[in-house]
Amino acid sequence: MAGHRAPDLPPPIAFDRPLTLTLPYPVSANRYWRSYVVNGHVQTVVSAEAKAYRREVAFLLKLAKIREPIFGRVALTVKLHPKMPQDARLRMRKFGDEWENGVSCIDLDNSLKILLDALNTRVFFDDSFVWRLLAERGEPKPEACVEVTIARIPYAKQQQSLFDSMPVQPWIADPFES
Repeated sequence: MAGHRAPDLPPPIAFDRPLTLTLPYPVSANRYWRSYVVNGHVQTVVSAEAKAYRREVAFLLKLAKIREPIFGRVALTVKLHPKMPQDARLRMRKFGDEWENGVSCIDLDNSLKILLDALNTRVFFDDSFVWRLLAERGEPKPEACVEVTIARIPYAKQQQSLFDSMPVQPWIADPFES
């Protein structure tokens, strides 16, 4: 159609260096699936809570100008920050350095499933391309969140053989060989 042109969009993120995103605190994998009995058969579906989390992450990725996933190997570093409790100062005085041990936080492994599903096809092409995954629990923050750092893992170039670079010696006949 004459006179119409596509809107000017900012260029997509290039992923030429690691990118860190702060995303909402994920739903636990314990609440990821819901099972219902329909006509005597059990049907398991993704919960509404999990779908809402995926939609929210997709919206935040659009705001961060991430429109195309990385194709290739990626490394993810996940840092889960629980919500700071209201009585944090009291806990600090009472328990010292170990005060964070009692802060309510979902299990790390339960947070990864829904987070990776929310990032799948949006940040990386497929979760089979996640070659390195580091997850840790971070310090409590005023608002619970998860920090995700995504880095491209370059494909290793095949190492040159030591013998490929050596000059070829001409074949010399052995005078003692008959």
